[in-house]
Amino acid sequence: MCSVCVTCKKLQRQRARDKSVSDRQGHEPISLGIPGSNTINTNTMANHNRREACLTFRFSDCLLPSIFKEKQKIITITKDSLLDNDNKENVFVGDVCEVAAKKRKKDFFNNNTKSQFLFQERWIYVQKESTRERHGYCTLGEAFNRLDFSSAIQDVRRFNYVVKLLQLIAKSQLTSLSGAAQKNYFNVLEKIVRKVLDDNQNPRLIKALLHDLSSTLCILIREVGKSVLVGNINIWVCRLETILNWQQQLNNLQIPKQVSNGMTLSDLPLHMQNNILYKFTDACDIISLGQATPTLHMLSEDRQLWKKLCQFHFAEKQFCRHLILSEKGHVDWKLMFFTLQKYYPQKEQYGDTLQFCRHCSILFWNDSGHPCTANDPDSCLTPVSPQHFIDLFKF
Repeated sequence: MCSVCVTCKKLQRQRARDKSVSDRQGHEPISLGIPGSNTINTNTMANHNRREACLTFRFSDCLLPSIFKEKQKIITITKDSLLDNDNKENVFVGDVCEVAAKKRKKDFFNNNTKSQFLFQERWIYVQKESTRERHGYCTLGEAFNRLDFSSAIQDVRRFNYVVKLLQLIAKSQLTSLSGAAQKNYFNVLEKIVRKVLDDNQNPRLIKALLHDLSSTLCILIREVGKSVLVGNINIWVCRLETILNWQQQLNNLQIPKQVSNGMTLSDLPLHMQNNILYKFTDACDIISLGQATPTLHMLSEDRQLWKKLCQFHFAEKQFCRHLILSEKGHVDWKLMFFTLQKYYPQKEQYGDTLQFCRHCSILFWNDSGHPCTANDPDSCLTPVSPQHFIDLFKF
């Protein structure tokens, strides 16, 4: 039983005794019977009021400490919960700020410096099916992100290789790229265009690349809904406008005439100029060089030069099926070359290509290497052409 109930019962008993005494004795001093209370010499009504006041006072004295303690406990709990919520909110805000900072850093690298982010190892494991050791597969977009094509275009040996690869992707694989791979693709493309505009080299290759890419984008944008186009349609429209702007800049490109007081190509002996022409494997380059001077034009029309070019790009059975004779009864090798390239693919030649390790199933650049476990790694390497690169990721 609580102390409040005991005190109440005592007061009730004392009130009953006082009432009986007052009824017998009239107006006599009455003691409330509560420890610490004073004796009151008043009438019955005054005694009654005093007892009520004392009862209220004593009852409040019993309740106030417990109520105060409960309020203090509630205030303490509320304060602690608020502090906990503040701490949790601070931790959450801190995590959000950290993630936002990482995203800003990544966007800075991708958008401003136009470089690929996070991937330091320039090789990728090519997997087409699940095994006991590995599950999943590798996509074309992942390979494009990891193999650092942004740095590859700065190497003159790899420039044509990367351009050809971008052209093949533009023709048939553009819709298979993820959002990050698309971003890297157009970052690399912008670097290529800027490089050509700055050094005035290889504009013909980039014009062909942009022509194929713009044609593909026009078709995809017109048929949006019928084809799977990753990303917002407005982004692709902006990309198409950027490509058209690049095409206009390349069409207006004026290659400045170089003034040199030293030796030029025309100063070389004829046999040296002829040997230089025999090193060319691109027919368009031979024709362009032949337009420089009358001497080079004469050398570029040599029948033996075009015969060597046909033999380099096509098999003997192929050009035997499309034999073309001139009016004098001789084989017109130049006309044969342009006829054969309509029916057969030309032989590709690059200064440096990607390598594929058959033992490890890893695709990598020659200078970066890869973690090979074979006893003789060089015997397991296979050069990868641009078309072979695309075929590796067709499932």
